[in-house]
Amino acid sequence: MNYNWNWGIFLEPSPEGAGTYADMLLSGLLWTIATALCSWVIAFCLGSIIGVLRTLPNKAANAVGTAYVELFRNIPLLVQMFLWYFVLPEVLPQSWGNWLKQLPNAPFYTGVVCLGFFTASRVAEQVRAGIQALPRGQRMAGTAMGFTVAQTYRYVLLPNAYRIILPPLTSEFLNNLKNTSVALTIGLLELTARARSMQEFSFQVFEAFTAATLLYVLINIVVITAASFIERSVAVPGQR
Repeated sequence: MNYNWNWGIFLEPSPEGAGTYADMLLSGLLWTIATALCSWVIAFCLGSIIGVLRTLPNKAANAVGTAYVELFRNIPLLVQMFLWYFVLPEVLPQSWGNWLKQLPNAPFYTGVVCLGFFTASRVAEQVRAGIQALPRGQRMAGTAMGFTVAQTYRYVLLPNAYRIILPPLTSEFLNNLKNTSVALTIGLLELTARARSMQEFSFQVFEAFTAATLLYVLINIVVITAASFIERSVAVPGQR
């Protein structure tokens, strides 16, 4: 293969005129982290609510939770990204649609909302499974203590369920982090988009994507290490 390797390319000025190629990749990394964290806040909060709805002794609540999960989980993320970015502004009232189109950093906000709602459907299933994995006696104990349904979930069920599902939640966070790369299709200059720009400007495709891969791996290692520390911190004594 006739390919000219050039690992010093990262220290060369980028055509954007704002630093080196390394700075370009680090800028993309920051957008990736910001998108992943903001969307995870939405996914965790909304997913917890939907997960609780799926376990309530109420058929209407169960139906709402199930409908949400089946809708967002069964539509490909790329399709959802296009719907949020290209279709939603057109179906809203004209003033709202124009506001969305003119919003600064619109790809970022759209990516955050899309990833948040998509990942929430997966978090909801984790929360539902965690609650249903608890012994029935815990729900009955909350009732015996005079707790309302909301108090039983707040003080008894959810704290124990989160302990159980922390490992799969970590996996969902990592999936959410990697799914930020889909947002490049709507113009978000995250890490993968920056790597593509670098290879298009410099034609050093292997160097660009090797660096991006290493940065993704580094972030994942940090997340896994932090999750392991949290899991040990919240573990019930005597269970591990």
